[in-house]
Amino acid sequence: MLTMSATTPPARRPRADAQRNRDHILDVAEQHFGEHGVTGSLDAIAKRAGVGAGTLYRHFPTREALLAALLAARDDELVARREAIRTGSTDAAEALDGWLRALTDWASAFDGLPEPLRAAMSAEASPLALTCQGYITTTDEFLADAQREGSARAEVRGRDLFLATLATSWARGAAMADESSPASMADLTRTGWATTQPPCDAPRSVLG
Repeated sequence: MLTMSATTPPARRPRADAQRNRDHILDVAEQHFGEHGVTGSLDAIAKRAGVGAGTLYRHFPTREALLAALLAARDDELVARREAIRTGSTDAAEALDGWLRALTDWASAFDGLPEPLRAAMSAEASPLALTCQGYITTTDEFLADAQREGSARAEVRGRDLFLATLATSWARGAAMADESSPASMADLTRTGWATTQPPCDAPRSVLG
């Protein structure tokens, strides 16, 4: 077990101006990626934020690090939806369906976001990898409840359902998509994991 030496100085908190720069860069990146998608120029973000490119890269060495920080800022919203689903759903299948729809919304925050999320799943060093794994774990929990209930097929994996939400998010921005595409894709995903299908007039998830 490591112990701190009496001569080891305590970790210093970020300087106030450095924290302000970081927060400002995140605000500008949120706007820029919202307008141009996740492939938007990082140098353009630095210029728009009024800082040098070196300042941006000191805070966020890679595009993935910047995206991870932006998504972390959205964690509270997704966690709130998760808890609302757990308390508001009438059965495990409805809860799983609601969670997958919430994930689809989350992965649609910026145009092109599903691709770096997908890539991060096979790149452990990516700052996005831990983000993805955390939500795969939550998906596994919802799925396990539905499988115990008998409403989800036993061979389905949470990892595959997470990938399905990324595919649905991608389809939302596809040139051929229309306003009915997201619901249709979500229904197709449910067809893949559910053991039985709800009647056509069954109400959707309260959070869908």
